[in-house]
Amino acid sequence: QVQLVESGGGSVQPGGSLRLSCAASGYTARGYSMAWFRQVPGKEREGVAGINSDGSTRYADSVKGRFSISKDNAKNTLYLQMNSLKPEDTAMYYCAAARGYAGRWTLLSRPSFYDYWGQGTQVTVSS
Repeated sequence: QVQLVESGGGSVQPGGSLRLSCAASGYTARGYSMAWFRQVPGKEREGVAGINSDGSTRYADSVKGRFSISKDNAKNTLYLQMNSLKPEDTAMYYCAAARGYAGRWTLLSRPSFYDYWGQGTQVTVSS
């Protein structure tokens, strides 16, 4: 059974940093594309950062230069390093996994592309 479990969320002041983790089990992360999404109540889930099965990465414009996505295939774990956090980054963050290669951001950031989802971890940025 495939399972994704996020951790690392919390409360932080503007300008601070957090690192989210997504531990995958039930499959091997190698060969899968994975991504981080976020959602606030009343809004659609939006793609934040993605990593293709070949290791190439893509980012939403709103987080470029501040967030970094990485994947440790040996640990079957996906990470999202978030720096220079802003209040508008406040959301529930989800990781997702899909078999195969997505390529461009328009597909990598599409929720319907993904087969598996975690339960989410809350990130709150506030002074």
